[in-house]
Amino acid sequence: MVRRRHRPTREDLETWQRATRDVRPLKPPVPREPEPAPPPPPPADPAAREPAPERPPASAWRAPAARPTPQPSLPPLAADGPGAGMDRRMLRRVRRGLVSIEARLDLHGMTQDAAHAALAGFVRRCQADRKRVVLVITGTGHRREGSGVLRSQLPRWLNEPELRRRVIHMQTAGRGHGGGGAFYLFLRRPEEG
Repeated sequence: MVRRRHRPTREDLETWQRATRDVRPLKPPVPREPEPAPPPPPPADPAAREPAPERPPASAWRAPAARPTPQPSLPPLAADGPGAGMDRRMLRRVRRGLVSIEARLDLHGMTQDAAHAALAGFVRRCQADRKRVVLVITGTGHRREGSGVLRSQLPRWLNEPELRRRVIHMQTAGRGHGGGGAFYLFLRRPEEG
């Protein structure tokens, strides 16, 4: 079956013109530049080619500068993931409130930039003060929006090289310390990092 194209009536055309009379393009059309011509092919005669550049004498060659030895990469931190070098009994004792929290940082109400800077300074100070178990409170965010922004950014920030070498493990806090809106951080001793 062949469909015939509907030809607009005079009334259809008038309606269309009334509806579109105030319509303007969002942006003026941008003229396209012509593509550059491809470079000419190389000459077929080998004698017509340019001579190869001369190599400097061997005495002008310098050994490359020594590169710093890279630090061994640490496995990424994940909340409640396996902690390299973490004692499971210690984790249980902290969650039950049997080990005291040595410092707290509350990030509620901060912008991401301010929270990131506060976290970095807090971890540096706590490690320098030889604190081992600290609490970072991020909050859980608005329920309708899912998990909070600061809560979701915390693992990413802690995996940045400067902070990653200072933190052994992160663990979701027990209910008495904020539950899902807070995290225990287990810090290395200064001489370990």
